[in-house]
Amino acid sequence: MSHDLKADSGWRIWWQLTRPHTLTASFVPVFLGTMIAISYTDIHWPLFFAMLFASMLIQAATNMFNEYYDFARGLDNEKSVGIGGAIVRNGVQPKTVMQLALLLYAISIILGIYICIETTWLLAIVGAVSMAIGYFYTGGPYPIAYTPFGELFSGLFMGMLIVLIAFYIQTGEITSIALLLSIPSMLLVAAIMLSNNIRDLVEDKAGGRKTMALLIGRKRAINVLLGLFISSYLWILALVVIGEITPWALLVILSIKKPIHAIQTFKAHEDPLKVGPAMKDTALTNTIFGFLLGIGLLIGYIL
Repeated sequence: MSHDLKADSGWRIWWQLTRPHTLTASFVPVFLGTMIAISYTDIHWPLFFAMLFASMLIQAATNMFNEYYDFARGLDNEKSVGIGGAIVRNGVQPKTVMQLALLLYAISIILGIYICIETTWLLAIVGAVSMAIGYFYTGGPYPIAYTPFGELFSGLFMGMLIVLIAFYIQTGEITSIALLLSIPSMLLVAAIMLSNNIRDLVEDKAGGRKTMALLIGRKRAINVLLGLFISSYLWILALVVIGEITPWALLVILSIKKPIHAIQTFKAHEDPLKVGPAMKDTALTNTIFGFLLGIGLLIGYIL
């Protein structure tokens, strides 16, 4: 939905169309997967950057599909609260938004071909499924975002799967520790989607969505969000305690103010404009947590 009540102009229109603050949800898992791989092999940096840019392009395109279909289904208007709005307030043609999204998909396919040439063509299947999920998240006759499964799909495909692919293209395998360390990424990406759905409860109900937040109610949805946060930190603590990773991974604790503030904000306010900071804090939790975890793994490997 739209980002505030003031229209942007010039390049800002196109920049906001990508929904830039969500792009960390694709950057951080690639970084984390690569940092997990660093103790297994020398990093192939061209593959890292190809994976990074492809993931960010797919994420940006997914955001544009969301912009297009929210407008097409009447969910977006000039008073909508959120971070889109290129169509409803800035006058960008819906067709242009769709064409730009498809262009980003085309570029990501080219990058994907390079990755497959360097690794295995089996990744083409994984990439195709991921891109399909990106489109059908808000596109098609039965959009995933309109169901209770939005958090599940976004967590699995944007969180866990990206970590594992980033690890695999460097090492040629999937190890148990890579799988275990992808769990918090899955939980925190799901948290981003859940926070968005908590904010949009009223608009989503009017628009016919049946998100998990709508089905279980606002109070329970906030408790689920809290559970996702707590589980992410306890998961890393448990891995340290059982000796799977070094104590340096506990650097993630430095990010803990963000989820605390997010929960406090959601509990204190219901107005979509006032809970905007809570959404930002949720996205920053994913960003800072994943970055600190990657740095912790790197320090643990070096030392």
